[in-house]
Amino acid sequence: MSKRGSFSATLAWTGLALMMLGLLPVVGVGPAYRTGVLPLGVAFDGLRYGTHAALTATALGLAGLIGVLRHGRVAATAAAVVAVAGGLSTSALPILHWQQAQDAPPIHDITTDTNDPPPFEALASAREQAPNAVDYPGEETARQQREAYPEIEPLIRSEEPAVVMEAVETVALARGWHVAYVGDTRLEATATTTWFGFEDDVVVRLREENGGTRVDVRSASRLGVGDAGANAARISAYLDTLERELEGP
Repeated sequence: MSKRGSFSATLAWTGLALMMLGLLPVVGVGPAYRTGVLPLGVAFDGLRYGTHAALTATALGLAGLIGVLRHGRVAATAAAVVAVAGGLSTSALPILHWQQAQDAPPIHDITTDTNDPPPFEALASAREQAPNAVDYPGEETARQQREAYPEIEPLIRSEEPAVVMEAVETVALARGWHVAYVGDTRLEATATTTWFGFEDDVVVRLREENGGTRVDVRSASRLGVGDAGANAARISAYLDTLERELEGP
């Protein structure tokens, strides 16, 4: 094999090794933090280093791919392809999350009623033990929410509160939330994220309005300054599902 072919093969195999090295922290830091093995800062560092390794693996795989193809090195070609595909897929989710965080405002408490946010009562003690406050942050958060998420609004339904409340609980349970309290016009629950296991608290409040029912939702993270849009997305998805549940098959 020529020197150029040998160098290309080295790039391909190095890319494969680096991709596998980057895959471990990217996949493993979430469960490691969730189970208490790693503190959050170390987990985020591991995620960053793993993403950098995966991106470097992609570049090395691409650099070596053309050379090994020209020299008919089947094994090295396969290594280069796996390095590129694995590097891209490994880095895709962290990069997407990072981009969402850059686009979202640095807030973590979202509600359909910024003038009179539904308060946490059953979950107040749990939130008092967490870094983020129990009380709604105030007008500055409301202003940033209105600018970033103008679609976050109350759901108005014609059904009476008892009918809506049944659907409220059904949808919360279907979404895998841990329900802490259910009353005639209120539900409080905790939603746990899949990857890192972050806990976000949700309160749903019903009020009679014009012969129907107004549904307000508040979703707030226990940890972190910003939420990368997660709470707004949760409220939107929940209200969409709730409306479909109320409309029936």
